[in-house]
Amino acid sequence: MNSEMMEALESIEREKGIKIEIMLEALANALVTAYKRMPNAAEEALVEIDVETGDIRVIAQELDEEGHVVREWDDTPNDFGRIAAQTAKQVILQRIRDVERESRYEEYAGKEGELVTGIVQQTDQRYTLLDLGRVEALLPQAEQVQNERYEHGGRLKAYIVEVRKTAKGPQIVVSRTHPGLIKRLFELEVPEILDGVVEIKAIAREPGHRTKIAVTSHDQNVDPVGACVGARGSRVRMVVNEVRGEKIDIVPYTEDASDFVMKALAPARVREVRIDEETGTAEVIVPDFQLSLAIGKEGQNARLAARLTGWRVDIKSETQLHEEESGEVEYAEGEWLENEAGELVFVPAEGGEAISAAEAGYASPGAAAPDAAAAPDAAAAPPDAAPEEQPAPVGEPEPGASSSDGAAADGGESATSVEVPAERGAGAES
Repeated sequence: MNSEMMEALESIEREKGIKIEIMLEALANALVTAYKRMPNAAEEALVEIDVETGDIRVIAQELDEEGHVVREWDDTPNDFGRIAAQTAKQVILQRIRDVERESRYEEYAGKEGELVTGIVQQTDQRYTLLDLGRVEALLPQAEQVQNERYEHGGRLKAYIVEVRKTAKGPQIVVSRTHPGLIKRLFELEVPEILDGVVEIKAIAREPGHRTKIAVTSHDQNVDPVGACVGARGSRVRMVVNEVRGEKIDIVPYTEDASDFVMKALAPARVREVRIDEETGTAEVIVPDFQLSLAIGKEGQNARLAARLTGWRVDIKSETQLHEEESGEVEYAEGEWLENEAGELVFVPAEGGEAISAAEAGYASPGAAAPDAAAAPDAAAAPPDAAPEEQPAPVGEPEPGASSSDGAAADGGESATSVEVPAERGAGAES
């Protein structure tokens, strides 16, 4: 190795940012390995490289039993210059690759939670690859929105969830389903959020379908909802377009729990919200005609409101609340008759299967018929009296027992109770 090689190393240092000392150290270690492979080489040796001239010397060493050097001599092979040149080329190229790989990793390390834009390179059933320029990002199937299709060559924004360091370089895992994607998209479109005037307090999302975000303003002159919506909906429309038509509800955040739950159930109109802090439940009373809207399709509106607010949401119509508070009991029309086995059964007036007294909750099988005096509105006289139709009571529905799915499916009015699920993104991320 000569001065020309040193000049080349200095050039690499300037262009690639690799310190010349690091390259020389790596080269010396590689040359020691090359020397020990030669015949008659000493067991211990070190390589000295003159930084000024580029000259290389192999110093062989003899060690005692305790590992101390007892003798050193110059054992540089005659053709070591050729070996040094070949080794230097390999070492420098490898070092350049290592540094570039480390540089790419450092560029994205610590950027979890950031937004990136890439070009779709490859798509299959397992993942989609995005070209970010110097590196590729991995979009796994689990992080893809179910109804989205990614075309080759198309531009796509994604949210970084993880940056892994591998032997082949950094592996960047991105997501299109993370609630943080919505937050970052609003930061791009709403300067007030980026400036800290408007803050996103919480996000609840069902990817591909609907998202609810709660916003607040630190300036009384700035309307947080209006700032996010933009003039004629221009700002929120840009976000909706990026998530390919996913509906977005923007509600004002408030410290008052009942008011927050009421606003979170928009677009439904809520009459009253009763908060039970011991159970973490918010009992929501809505007009009868608003029940289905408050619950939402397959319970979606109620679920998102629960995630957004952190309360267990129990939705009831005004009629249901009145029935519960007044203690009214519904009765079925029919009559009590004795069947062939001599058991007393209730036969519904509209037809259908007969119900025994035990099944109706009056007595165990084989016991006497219900006492008319004890339950004058519930049963008729014993079978030996003149048969007469009497209403039989059916169990009063428990509060919140009806499912939201049923209300959404048939459009009927029934109460729903929604738990707050433990999943990521229930609140806004920083």
